[in-house]
Amino acid sequence: MTDLERKIKNKKAVVGVLGLGYVGLPLVREFTLAGLKVVGFDIDEKKVKILNSGKSIIKHIPHSQVKKMVQSKLFVATSNMARLKSVDAILVCVPTPLTENREPDMRFIIASSETISKYLRRGQLIVFESTTYPGTTRELVAPILEKSGLKAGKDFYLAYSPEREDPGNKNFTTKTIPKVVGGLTSKGCNIACKLYNTAIDTMVPVSSLEAAEAAKILENVYRCINIAMVNELKMVFDRMGIDVWEVIKAASTKPFGFNAFYPGPGLGGHCIPIDPFYLTWKARQYGMPTRFIELAGEINTNMPDYVIAKTMEALNEREKSLKGSKVLVLGLAYKKDIDDLRESPSIELIERLRGKGAKVDYNDPYIPKTPKQRQHDLKMSSKKLSARMLASYDVVLISTDHSDYDYGWIVKNSKLVVDTRNSTVGVRRGRSKIVKA
Repeated sequence: MTDLERKIKNKKAVVGVLGLGYVGLPLVREFTLAGLKVVGFDIDEKKVKILNSGKSIIKHIPHSQVKKMVQSKLFVATSNMARLKSVDAILVCVPTPLTENREPDMRFIIASSETISKYLRRGQLIVFESTTYPGTTRELVAPILEKSGLKAGKDFYLAYSPEREDPGNKNFTTKTIPKVVGGLTSKGCNIACKLYNTAIDTMVPVSSLEAAEAAKILENVYRCINIAMVNELKMVFDRMGIDVWEVIKAASTKPFGFNAFYPGPGLGGHCIPIDPFYLTWKARQYGMPTRFIELAGEINTNMPDYVIAKTMEALNEREKSLKGSKVLVLGLAYKKDIDDLRESPSIELIERLRGKGAKVDYNDPYIPKTPKQRQHDLKMSSKKLSARMLASYDVVLISTDHSDYDYGWIVKNSKLVVDTRNSTVGVRRGRSKIVKA
């Protein structure tokens, strides 16, 4: 048994989590609940200060949990990367976005690897969780880490375990979602599984780094393609005068051979809008076209255009032009009941509505102000809802179906409602005001 294995067995291993966002912070919580000490690393000084004060930065992790983590002395956040050498394992949870040309943007992976290589010591375990294309850990990460003078698989352990976070999902947590793990070596995979197993219920070891990387890509390609299918059917059925949500509900009664996916104003979150393009990029290196995946991505990417067109059509029927109209977008997060803005179609909708001359506001109970993002900076604040306020807008566009919204009240007090989520399905009065998009 290695020194690291003994520490893991005795719960004396110190875990480092690099990146304290929607993936990293839930991991911190689970390891501290298991009784392990965790050092959280982030370059955002503001985030570090907030966490060390005992406050959360994510809606679905309460302040009380972070406060307990800090007060127990099991968790501390820091921006001092030199402390990486003091931990026994480093779990990397950094973003993997796309470039403007829709190719993998590996800046954060490379920067993290270079930082770790400066402080890497013998016997440490390095695990990357960021979703990426098959081959990243072996071909890109390992050579950077080996600039330390240490050899991957010999002097330190290297593994890949894709994050499977689903913010807002009340049925599964980080602890209960099975953890896929692949290692550069079988020993590295085994040690990574032992570490994760202290905090997470079920391990799913696979034969290689690439198999683990590909598993996450497959999960998200599957969802991307099926969502694209129902998005396309939504447009087709709308032309036929058929309600796609009614069709999905009916089809879902089949007890086998059908899984329900639902249309929307576009794809959001860090995974589904991005990960399929990582695979298509890698596949081109092998001379393999991925037409099916690329077509699905094209359909999903164009959904905001469909919503805008339906909004313009609805206004036109009421003798209004989109240009100069007042539009209220309800919901900024990429899905209901969370505060996560990553790749949210609401951002795209606001920018396109503005581009067509509309005067746009938004309301989101979980996002009081729009933060500056890598590619967007709306500089907006959430408007407080009231009957008078709703009536002042030419159209209310439901982009995110938060449970907090009273949809009957919204329809009652609005002139026109464009519903992209079927959230008004139970509303009986005022249906002539509702347009599904």
